[in-house]
Amino acid sequence: MTLPPMNWSYPTSVKFGAGRIAELPQHVRASGIRAPLLVTDRALAALPITAQALDALDAGGLGRAVFSGVDANPTEDNMKAGIETYRAGGHDGVIGFGGGSALDLAKMIALMAGQPAALSVWDLEDVGDWWTRADAAAIAPIVAVPTTAGTGSEVGRAGVLTDATTHRKKIIFHPGLMPAVTICDPALTVGMPPAITAGTGMDALAHCLEAYCSPHYHPMSQGIALEGMRLVFENLARAYATPEDLTARGHMMSAAAMGAVAFQKGLGAIHALSHPLGAVYNTHHGTTNAVVMPMVLDFNRPAIEDRLARAAAYLDISDGFDGFRAAVMDLREMLSIPADLTALGVTDPDLETLTAMALEDPSCGGNPVAMTAENTRALFETCL
Repeated sequence: MTLPPMNWSYPTSVKFGAGRIAELPQHVRASGIRAPLLVTDRALAALPITAQALDALDAGGLGRAVFSGVDANPTEDNMKAGIETYRAGGHDGVIGFGGGSALDLAKMIALMAGQPAALSVWDLEDVGDWWTRADAAAIAPIVAVPTTAGTGSEVGRAGVLTDATTHRKKIIFHPGLMPAVTICDPALTVGMPPAITAGTGMDALAHCLEAYCSPHYHPMSQGIALEGMRLVFENLARAYATPEDLTARGHMMSAAAMGAVAFQKGLGAIHALSHPLGAVYNTHHGTTNAVVMPMVLDFNRPAIEDRLARAAAYLDISDGFDGFRAAVMDLREMLSIPADLTALGVTDPDLETLTAMALEDPSCGGNPVAMTAENTRALFETCL
């Protein structure tokens, strides 16, 4: 069999280690930024770790400009407000500071602030070569500083934006969205609320798991996904139970970045379900992934049983697929993940609409079992 042609890319420069947030000014300057806009969410903007970052920027002569209008599932309205702040302040680059929402919105601001007015962000959805519609030279440089360990957006070339009119999450892609530098400082994650540690950590597991199970050919991502799963199983419960454990926190930051690298190979039904649920019901993305994970494992079992048995052996989990699934359930229990979507707060859902949205989501194309209107609706029902 001839191996298929593929386009592969791997991450940017990553500065990893506790305390490395102190290096922020030098990496901002090295990225060609002299007037940065730090993009974060409203809650994080008021916390000491943000003040620490701003103090470092200010001391480095880079100012302390902040945009914090980031919703949990950011929309084009958030983006437009951020662009207005960016232009009004005469900024020449962005610092994404926070979880996936802040990092993704920072990328969208950097992407669209310099584009012609006639170009809509929706014209750059991750479809075919739509990304070539953008003026690459007009994309502002990006520095990423994750304060959670899950999304992996800090090493990705895309961002997720919710269409406020249709309530659909869309992936916006351009190679120029890869951050010039990423600072992964596990000390920044210590203050995460336990539920966020749990949800973001399970997001990292979902990325690695779905990439590993995807039928597409990408052996490098396959190996990264497997090792990423090991790091999550061995460290997420520790980080949740003992927040100040910087070793566990560091391993989780690594797993998050690895998951985002790995899912170049593909995602699947976990994300195809969670994207519309987050867009319509504003559920936390990683927690939603965790809720639907065992149901999706059962759904995909005919296609992934042997593959997950091999993963279980590497992860020192006995009893193959059943043992792997049991390990997921044990981890969910330790992290107090809701048992199903109803417990998560999704009541009386419009299953027809959710099913249609899931089938439109690009993640469904990487699922090991082909998703249809009939089996996807049934899958939603098992999650309730």
